[in-house]
Amino acid sequence: MNTKLTLTIEQTVIEKAKKYAKDNERSLSDLIENYLKALTKESDVNDDVELTPVVKSLKGSFTAPKNFDYKKELANRLSEKYL
Repeated sequence: MNTKLTLTIEQTVIEKAKKYAKDNERSLSDLIENYLKALTKESDVNDDVELTPVVKSLKGSFTAPKNFDYKKELANRLSEKYL
C-alpha cells in the first residue's frame, strides 16, 4: 500500500534530483523509495564487510528485467572480452 509523504528539502537538491530521475527514466518517488529500502534493509552481507559510501549510494538503484539471465550475460561478456 502506497502512502503520501511530505518532505522538506532544499530547492536546489529537489531540482537536481528531478533532473537525475528524468535522465534515468525513473520517478523521484521511486528513487526515494528505493533509497529508503536500501537504508532500512536487513544486511544480507557479512557484517564484517564495510561498504564504501559510493557502493552504498548505488545500492538499490538498479532493477534488472525479470527475464535477465545473469549467467548467460556474463558468459557473453567474457566471450567478447577474451575471444
